[in-house]
Formats: sequence, C-alpha cells, structure tokens
Amino acid sequence: MRKLLVMTWLLAGAVWAAFTAEAQNQKLNLFIWSEYLDPAVTKDFEQAFHCKVVVDVYEDAESMLSKLQGGGVSRYDVVVPPDHLVPSMIHLKLLAPLRLERIPNLKNLESKFLNPPYDPGNRFSVAYQWGTVGVYARRSGGKPIDETWGIFFDRALQPGPIALIDSSRDQIGMALKYRGHSLNSTDLKQLREARDLIVEAKKRAVSFEGSVGGKNRVLAKTARAVIVYSGEAGRGMAEDPDTYYFIPREGSQIWVDNLAIPAKAPNRDLAESFVNYMLDGKVGARVSNFTMFSSPNRAAKEFIKPESLKNPVLYPDETVMKKLEFLLDLGANTKLFDEIWTHVKSK
Repeated sequence: MRKLLVMTWLLAGAVWAAFTAEAQNQKLNLFIWSEYLDPAVTKDFEQAFHCKVVVDVYEDAESMLSKLQGGGVSRYDVVVPPDHLVPSMIHLKLLAPLRLERIPNLKNLESKFLNPPYDPGNRFSVAYQWGTVGVYARRSGGKPIDETWGIFFDRALQPGPIALIDSSRDQIGMALKYRGHSLNSTDLKQLREARDLIVEAKKRAVSFEGSVGGKNRVLAKTARAVIVYSGEAGRGMAEDPDTYYFIPREGSQIWVDNLAIPAKAPNRDLAESFVNYMLDGKVGARVSNFTMFSSPNRAAKEFIKPESLKNPVLYPDETVMKKLEFLLDLGANTKLFDEIWTHVKSK
C-alpha cells in the first residue's frame, strides 16, 4: 500500500511539474505603442499567469496595421489599435471576436467607453487609454508662443525649431483644423490645401517624429514646439517644468486606444486573460500613473494619483472638450490621406 501511495504521489508530482512547465512556456506576444505599459505590470502578469510577455512596439498606427496585414495577425496575441482603425480592422478580418464571458472586468469601464460607435457591443475591442493631440513646447528660448496650429503652418508665427508628427491622419488633421475644417474632411480642395501646408512646413521642420521622439526633442532642446499625444506631454512636463502642453484654439483630436486580439492569435486564452487583467481597477491605475494618459476605467479612479485627475492636460475641462473631434473610419476615402502622405514624404 505504501509503495502504491508513493507511486501515486510521484505520478501526481510529475503531472503537476509537466503542467507547470507548460504554463511557464506560454508566451503572450504583445504589439503596442512604445512607452505605453509599465514594465512592472508586465512582470506581475507574468508571475500571476506563469508566462512570458514578449513586447514589440510601434510609433504610428499605420505601421501597426501594415505589419498585421503582412503576417502579424498570426504572430501577435494582443494589439492596441486607435478607435478610427478598429472598423477597418474588423472589415479586413484582422481581429478575433472577444469572448466577453472571459472578460468580466469589462464592467469597470466608464459607461461612455462601453458600446462605442466604432465597435458596438465591444465585440472586438475594449478601451485602454484615451487622450488628445496637441502641442508640447518650451516656454523659454524665444518669443512667446501663440496657441495656434499656425506655429507650424505660418512661417511668421514659428517660435523656433519645430518637429511634425510622423502620423498621416494626425498631421493632415492638424493642417485641416488650422484652416477651420474637420479632421475627417474628404473635400479635395481642403485636402490639397492641407497637403501644401505640410509640404511647406516640412522645409522648416527639423524632422518628422513619433510622439515619444517629439517629446524627447523638446526635452533635449533640439525643438521648441512639437505635435504629441497628451500623455507624452504629461511625462515631459513632470521631467522639465519649463515645458507645457496646449490644445490650439482651432481645436484638435480626442482619441481612444483599445486592447484587441488579432484574428489568428496563437494564445487566445492567455490574450483574453491579459485584457481582463488590464481592466482591473488597480492595474488600470498603475498603467495610467505610468503612461500619464487618461484612464477610461471607472474602478481605477480611486487609485490614480490625485494630481493627475486634477491635471487639465490629462482630463480637459468641458470648454476644451467641446473643441475636440474624433477621427472617423473613412473607408475607401482613406486612400486620399494615403496619397497626400506619400506626396508629403516624397518632397
């Protein structure tokens, strides 16, 4: 009997060891914007789920979409698309439907981020972070800065070295806003005008940069004003009090980034566990405290730094919110923006 018990224990131990080894060999392949997740949160997820998280980063949404279309749809388990790309990604069959019964923390999102128009019923995506597009600048080093997009598009208003944002919809959108048009205009005359403004601004700019790169240029004093996402500005301002962020008077963009699972994700179960984990209130707060972007997570608010919740860069007041516009999925008209961007980059 004792021998039988010993053999039973040994067999159970072997089975458990094999199970543990298999769990520890699991990998979550995450495709995300750079500097967009606290490494400590990643490490905690690895420990909680006995897995390894492999992170690959991108600087603009167009690059993310291109890589998924080029085979990444079967390489990555979680991706973080902006709101306006979600409908296109669904249409292109790049995303897997979420099994919402496996994501109970979805209930933690604020009501305005549930059932969004770009993904009714949250069938393919859940909100991760939100923010705005604006200007990150240095106060000192030249003449006072006029709070208009004209500091990029009018030579007379340029306050010093500038950098443009290396993102077609964002950069073209800001040129459209400067002329009083919608970010989503498909009017050919308005788009050509925006194209010419950017081509001329390019001649005076030090470079095109991703949002992180733009922030770093201001911190390094190689640019005085750049176009960035609000979270980058928040982190930069915490590092250098001579820098600040503003939404130009013509208005700008509000956006929501989302967690989604590619259609052929190799580890779908683990991916849904990751999405649910990120929607936990305390985890969501840790993410926003690190990224300095705004949280859509109602349950996270009590754990977010009070000074962040009071920061108008991160949580704009109603006056600013009324000047903000979402990018829309333009369907076939997206090619108009692609053609403009190709022209701009070739000049």
